[in-house]
Amino acid sequence: MAKATGDIRRAPDDEEILREISRQSPVHRRLAPSIPRKNCDMKLHNLSKSKIIEGLQCKKRLWLTIHRPELAETSDGASDRLQAGLKVHDVFRTVYPDGISVSYDNGLVHALQETERLVNAGVARIFEATFSNQGVLVRADLIEKADGFYKLYEVKSSTSVKDYHINDASIQAWVIGKSIPLSSVFVTHIDNSFVYQGGNDYRGLFFSKEVTEQVNTIQTEIPGWLNDFRHSLSGGEPEINPGEQCYSPFECPYRSYCIPKQAAPEYPVEILPGVSRIEKQLIEEGFVDLRDVPRDRLTNERHVRIWDSVKTGAPQIDPALKQELQQLVFPRYYLDFETIMFAIPIWVGTRPYQQLPFQYSCHVEKQADGGVTHFEFLDISGNPPMRSLAEQMIADLGTDGPIITYGHFERMIIDILIELYPDLQTPLAAMQDRIFDLLPLLRSYYYHPDMNGSWSIKKVLPTIAPDLIYDNLEEVTNGMEAQTAFLEAIHESTHPERRDVLRRHMLKYCGQDSLAMVKIIHYFRT
Repeated sequence: MAKATGDIRRAPDDEEILREISRQSPVHRRLAPSIPRKNCDMKLHNLSKSKIIEGLQCKKRLWLTIHRPELAETSDGASDRLQAGLKVHDVFRTVYPDGISVSYDNGLVHALQETERLVNAGVARIFEATFSNQGVLVRADLIEKADGFYKLYEVKSSTSVKDYHINDASIQAWVIGKSIPLSSVFVTHIDNSFVYQGGNDYRGLFFSKEVTEQVNTIQTEIPGWLNDFRHSLSGGEPEINPGEQCYSPFECPYRSYCIPKQAAPEYPVEILPGVSRIEKQLIEEGFVDLRDVPRDRLTNERHVRIWDSVKTGAPQIDPALKQELQQLVFPRYYLDFETIMFAIPIWVGTRPYQQLPFQYSCHVEKQADGGVTHFEFLDISGNPPMRSLAEQMIADLGTDGPIITYGHFERMIIDILIELYPDLQTPLAAMQDRIFDLLPLLRSYYYHPDMNGSWSIKKVLPTIAPDLIYDNLEEVTNGMEAQTAFLEAIHESTHPERRDVLRRHMLKYCGQDSLAMVKIIHYFRT
């Protein structure tokens, strides 16, 4: 989704905008939308910047947002990205302490009036300056006056400029340029090489890239966009088939409406792993269910294993899997991390979006059939947990025996710990040399029909140990929920009793991840 402006109240619709502006003086009425006479029979729908971006992705999505918003399903991830975006904009303002913000608390017209007053007063930097043109209302992250002209800055929480950011900036410039002279347009994003030194000093966190040339090219298309979208919104629901636009550049909140679950086959061709040429060919030829595909059309060994499994309804296990696992010596350490990423770093010495571990679980087998012990670490004090975690992990995992992981994630996190604490490099690097990744083995040697093309631990585990399914967990059932629980736990307003509840759920979830690897190896070893 396009970034939120920071005001989460209901935005006024176009009729309210027109009524409110028309009651003001002629000075403010000139800001009212100017609608071409040929479009007078068309209902004027509010087309904020975010709605125009929705329409560019899919006109059906825009139509549903205006006419059937109750059908939207917003994911927790989208909410988290929204909150990260709001935080980024708050910090951006601290970099320019002389800037003045336009408030939205007293309504739209007041924001328009305040913007005009600040512009006429020659204020050098204005945050959230509000402008309207032809029914499109925008709020600028920052306008900066220099030599009689203004620079426009569109602030993003990403670490680079995306194609759709250019559209965002173009819409802003098209509206704002009707009221003030713009000389240049910039997209400002986070510089992920920035290292936080503390003291709430975020100078150097942001990097601004000029996009004036691209914006000038795109602005000529905007009137056509508006006319197209308003014409579409004045009619019935557009007939648009599901496609790539359902996922790019944003996940559409209406996917469940447009792609009913019952319409999907039990084993769709899309479960074939990887973006393969044969998968695209099969879909183009009309194949929907993988079981209907002739076996000789598949040449990839992994694809054949999946086909055999769904066709017979039975799991496929290569004997080589047992042989590989029997070579693992004792003691065995089963390790799983939980991490947090901050768009705005809060701990000294860390970077934006750096994966920082705050928890681990480690199950240990000293010898065959000798029982399993468990070590764990979780710091919800709010202080940087990484050093304490690294030191305890070094003590808990000893110096010999394989460290069993599920994927390359744990190796990457140890790399980050080495970067943060060079004095611990020797023991941490020695741990990396002991890592045994279980995931590639299962991808090569095992498939069960219920895995639906995925070898994630949450898909594999129910096929061999249904008593450990993640649905039985409370509150924290995946990594995203673990991050959310951690953020709540370290917040200063969280009650101690609630913090204890969160801690218990987080320990149970992470513990199940490492125990799952124990169960998987025991199952396939026999």
